[in-house]
Amino acid sequence: MNFYLIFKSLHLIAVISWMAGLLYLPRIFVYHTENSSNIEVCKVFKVMEKKLYFYIMYPAMLLSWIFGLALIHSVGTELISTLWMQVKFFLVIILTAYHFYLGSCLREFSIDKNTFSSRYFRIINEIPTILLILIVFFAILKPLGG
Repeated sequence: MNFYLIFKSLHLIAVISWMAGLLYLPRIFVYHTENSSNIEVCKVFKVMEKKLYFYIMYPAMLLSWIFGLALIHSVGTELISTLWMQVKFFLVIILTAYHFYLGSCLREFSIDKNTFSSRYFRIINEIPTILLILIVFFAILKPLGG
């Protein structure tokens, strides 16, 4: 059995699920912010945000890391010494930090303490898209000596 291909498949499934959440949660924050005066609507958004973050995004992030590290282990840890992998790894760390930043925003929304505008959340919603593009290009093209 080819464990590399199994790990790669599971890694891709986890990354796709994680990215879906990273792209959707800030969009919910936009609508939550724009409807902050409607208490009933805000209650619904709070449930949606919490379930998305804790039941989909968080497990998907953990599985992305687990299967990504399993891939590195299966091909040999010397892969970490390549510059393209170091850059990719750094970008994934930024993506992970962004994930936790969204978690802090979620906590602010949960206690009705959000101070950011819907425009702010529209702008930061571009961060995972940019990181995804860069990460995919580094993973596929392996520039910088792959």
